[in-house]
Amino acid sequence: MTTIYARELEIAQLAVQRAAILTKRVFREKAKGTVSKDDASPVTIGDFGAQALIISALRHNFPHDDIVAEEEASALREDAKLRGMIWGLVRETKLEDVAAEGLLGRGVRDEADLLDVLDRGKSAGGRVGRVWTIDPIDGTKGFLRGGQYAIALGLLEDGDVKVGVLGCPNLPVDDEAPLDVGIGENQTDEEGRGVIFSAVVGEGAWSRPLGTGALQEGKKIRMKDIADMANASFCESVEAGHSNQSEAAQIAQKLGITKPSVRMDSQAKYGSIARGAGDIYLRLPTSKTYQEKIWDHAAGDLIVREAGGQVTDTKGQRLDFGAGRTLASNSGVIAAPAGVHSQVLKAVQDVLGL
Repeated sequence: MTTIYARELEIAQLAVQRAAILTKRVFREKAKGTVSKDDASPVTIGDFGAQALIISALRHNFPHDDIVAEEEASALREDAKLRGMIWGLVRETKLEDVAAEGLLGRGVRDEADLLDVLDRGKSAGGRVGRVWTIDPIDGTKGFLRGGQYAIALGLLEDGDVKVGVLGCPNLPVDDEAPLDVGIGENQTDEEGRGVIFSAVVGEGAWSRPLGTGALQEGKKIRMKDIADMANASFCESVEAGHSNQSEAAQIAQKLGITKPSVRMDSQAKYGSIARGAGDIYLRLPTSKTYQEKIWDHAAGDLIVREAGGQVTDTKGQRLDFGAGRTLASNSGVIAAPAGVHSQVLKAVQDVLGL
């Protein structure tokens, strides 16, 4: 599939796949559709466990790379019960294929090592060197409600995204399956769900079924050309606090889009439009001071661009992943097929008064 970053891509996909096995087990055994927010919540357990598995794989294969990750270990240092619970899950979670599991290294050795592994994600990021970005469960509430969430992993070199991988356990495997308004909830435990999206800069974007062993065969994906904007669909966040939904509705009306928006959590939105299941992704600012986190966008940004799309902020600027742990120089996100991105951007700017 790739030559320049072949090893990075293979390890990233296997690490994401193994982390997905853990998150699915956590949901089945501990969430069951609840929205518990206590310290031992399914999200807490799944976040820490998935991040530990991914970082341990990166540590083994790329020991000198920096890592920017969402979680850090201070809470676990004070909670022995929770720490032991997460360590047990991490220890038991393995890929079924021995050769694939072997590529990921020794894993996490004990509880003390678990803490050290998690704290490797404290890098400040920046414009120099290789930095991996990790969101172990992107789409917290989507995960809890049995809707859409993603395990997101990206590799930056000197501030630019070079490799992006998204594991989306609850999306349809079928790239042709159109998005519907109910995709944001009750999507678990059915055949034909679970997909890995991936991309390497300059080499295109791919999807493959999310498995439990060696990587399954993938196929190239492309965004869908939009001949008639009236037939286009756009994705946005479920939570009104994540994106201004009233302004999004005005933008859709201005563009002539007649379909209702598809609301779903996580970077599953990026993967969905990259393969043509949807067309446009809008994340509009809800605050002048809020800064997006780089782990929430790095993988999806590359996957969409390599699938023939364009991703900018509301000012028309590329997302700047070299500014640190946040997209400090950007405001909002617009992702669309390259052929109509300028039209969507103009509608966004007209409605926002930019």
